[in-house]
Amino acid sequence: MTHANGWPALVVADWQDTRDTVHLWTQIVGKVKLAATPTVNHWWNSVFYVDARGLTTSLMRWQGTAFDVSFDFVEHVLRIRVTDGRSRTMALQPRSVADFHAEFRGHLDELGIDVPISPTPVELQHATPFAEDTEHASYDAAAVTDFFTSLVSADRVMTDYRADFTGKSSPVHFFWGAFDLAVTRFSGRQAPPHPGGVPNCPDWVMTEAYNAEVASAGYWPGGAEEGVFYAYAYPQPDGYDTADLGVEGASFDTGLGEFVLPYRTVRTSDDPDGLLRRFLDATAAAAADLAAWPEQPVRPPKHL
Repeated sequence: MTHANGWPALVVADWQDTRDTVHLWTQIVGKVKLAATPTVNHWWNSVFYVDARGLTTSLMRWQGTAFDVSFDFVEHVLRIRVTDGRSRTMALQPRSVADFHAEFRGHLDELGIDVPISPTPVELQHATPFAEDTEHASYDAAAVTDFFTSLVSADRVMTDYRADFTGKSSPVHFFWGAFDLAVTRFSGRQAPPHPGGVPNCPDWVMTEAYNAEVASAGYWPGGAEEGVFYAYAYPQPDGYDTADLGVEGASFDTGLGEFVLPYRTVRTSDDPDGLLRRFLDATAAAAADLAAWPEQPVRPPKHL
């Protein structure tokens, strides 16, 4: 059940099968967005956004048809909407990836949106083609709603954090490749080519994603008992991994190469928003200070 403060308990082991199934569903829809939008730096065109019901692609266009696709994690349906008023819905319920893929593609075909996509997942060790995946077929609606609630809370804090940086910054957006909510600050300088090595993902994808110096942070429902908030710098400056953040519960995970703050630590804090914000601020400051980022102008006060 959703916790009143917006930070519900979300034990990974209790909903991992559902998480993995929904992850693959989002990859199917995400690949449609990737194909139906012009390429934007760092693949920002391919992402989803948190909205009032779940995750949305925002508006896309394919051969003269403008449409969007949204995961409604409140009523548990997928909605496809076309700007001419046509729409389709499909149930989010226990069903295989293959079944989801077949119905989703069928609805797109009926609407004249025959956008081709790559048939296999990315950024995962095992890449069974979507049309053949009958293994992943779980859907715990209550857990998904709780996950959505946690996304809304994380999005709130991360949006405020983003607003306080005057340099180039990404939106707060959801990457379906890794199934995480992320926000990235940029120093304005180029970065060395990324070494790649991500499972089932061409190295040139990572080269485009990390062609600039960044301090990135996000929320991933994995990596700990209830998921983690993470932060990293690319390229990683000397001393970053041993920086003293002064944030209760935060540590550097050498396996991930990132600072992590367990979701459970945040949600059980007396001030979850404040603790998460201190983590975001401290990791960004460590990256900027140790790499001597150019100074950013101060944002003027807001006048209404």
